[in-house]
Amino acid sequence: MNPKRLLIAADASENAKRAASYVGEIIGPRQGFNVTILYVIRYPERDLFPDDASWQIKRDEEDQRADNVLADLKEVLKSRGIPSSSIDTEARRATGFSIAQTILEYQKKNDFGTIVVGRRGVSKAEEFLFGSVSNKIVHYAKDCAVWVVE
Repeated sequence: MNPKRLLIAADASENAKRAASYVGEIIGPRQGFNVTILYVIRYPERDLFPDDASWQIKRDEEDQRADNVLADLKEVLKSRGIPSSSIDTEARRATGFSIAQTILEYQKKNDFGTIVVGRRGVSKAEEFLFGSVSNKIVHYAKDCAVWVVE
């Protein structure tokens, strides 16, 4: 685990922007830190669409959303003094059924010392039925720090 490598798990929520802002405030222009913003894409199931063309349009929209979120969050970090050369962005397709699982696998494979997530604010009923990404990361992360920003 490298404590100077931070992974921001991003989505299109305001909480993700707050998480990036928080990292920017903590790290600022300090040297030696690397921040990666990870956006996990979950494409819709193919059977929900009448044809491949409709499905591909939706996939393209999801890819564009990921690119936009990554660019916006990178700007948030840069505005807080983190040099562009210290910021990486990555869009990944979700593996398995869990976005949290994809984030944790990426963290482990790339030796991040800290995972930063925004708390999405799902209701207790939704969390009970579906779980929440931040909750799963807090419970299953190993050998790293986890910051949950609300």
